[in-house]
Amino acid sequence: MRGEVDGTVTSFSVNWDYRCPFARNAHEHLVAGLRDGAPWEVTFEPFSLSQVHVAEGDTAVWDDPARAKDLIALASGVVVRDRHRERFLDAHEALFRARHDEGLDLRQPEVVAGVLDSVGLPGAAIVEEAQSGEPFGEIRRAHEVAVTKWEAFGVPTFVVADRAVFVRLMSRPEGDAALARRTIDGVLAIFETLPDLNEFKHTSLSH
Repeated sequence: MRGEVDGTVTSFSVNWDYRCPFARNAHEHLVAGLRDGAPWEVTFEPFSLSQVHVAEGDTAVWDDPARAKDLIALASGVVVRDRHRERFLDAHEALFRARHDEGLDLRQPEVVAGVLDSVGLPGAAIVEEAQSGEPFGEIRRAHEVAVTKWEAFGVPTFVVADRAVFVRLMSRPEGDAALARRTIDGVLAIFETLPDLNEFKHTSLSH
């Protein structure tokens, strides 16, 4: 059932891959808003951008040992989401920051473990579990549902009830929780107020 508060959507899912800067932007807004007490019930779903670029008929990334490193960070995020839920937002934000602000290579197990250690999690143990097979299976499940049910092609894709929308936010909250809440609430409002809007794109960005 779709959750609502005063007619505003509050229950939804959003996918992620740490490689995408636009996913970073959206998820930073989500994290800031949730920390500020926003009444959102968010389901975070993994999505593999590596798999998006696998040619038809080629081995899927989660079945290809040579591509396993592509999934280490994403699988580690899944482990934290499922095993250390109370620390997920911290780890989620830190992994995005490591990739996009610090330029770290999240395909390296020791790098991912170090990022998780930095937020008080047992990094090595999480990375070991991430590579055990089950988290890869969860990535596959979520990715295939997104593609087959929602025709998702990238991140972040927001899903509300029976509708899905790819969203490209250009801003980061930069610590402004009010901005974060307005931004995500604005995205959710479009589902209700403009269901036929397929594309709304500024021709240039303001400076």
